[in-house]
Amino acid sequence: MNKAVCANKKMCMFGVSLLILTLVIAVILGLVAAPTHPLTWVLVVMLVSVPFFYNKLATRKYLEWKDEYCVGIDSIDQQHKKLVNLINQLQTAVDYSTGEEFERDALDELVDYTKTHFTYEEGLMRDNDYPDFEAHKLQHEKMFDKVREVLAEYEKDHETAMSNAAAFLKEWLINHINGTDKQYSSYLIGKGVK
Repeated sequence: MNKAVCANKKMCMFGVSLLILTLVIAVILGLVAAPTHPLTWVLVVMLVSVPFFYNKLATRKYLEWKDEYCVGIDSIDQQHKKLVNLINQLQTAVDYSTGEEFERDALDELVDYTKTHFTYEEGLMRDNDYPDFEAHKLQHEKMFDKVREVLAEYEKDHETAMSNAAAFLKEWLINHINGTDKQYSSYLIGKGVK
């Protein structure tokens, strides 16, 4: 585990905890000294708001499925949604230091399902004579080359590798769906694939 990343997470949690503790003390003192003073109530609102804002910041790391990601082929869209969920599961493993076993399971499940999805997608393209099949398949292979690099990195530095994997996979999936997947989907839909 990368000690700098781990220390950074601990400092962040320490900072949030310290902020909450400070606000709790300030609110208690304010309620005792001047319960009707506006500053006391501003502090109460701040205290209540901290978890909300923290949650908002934390959830920005997760992918949220959007209708604009749909390629128009239900089976592919369902598989893409599952990939989004698996990437979010990996992000959870990164964010909450769930332990090496959970991290490895999350990464393995994501890699296995991605292989299943790519095989299915490539089968549809091959069966329907998609003209850019080889180029699309090459993109899949390049993605797996990167995943193999991440897995090798995982053996050396779990924390950094997991964080890098989650970031790479989020960006790659959305770019891939909105790029080449939408190109082949219009072709396949034209061939009658639903």
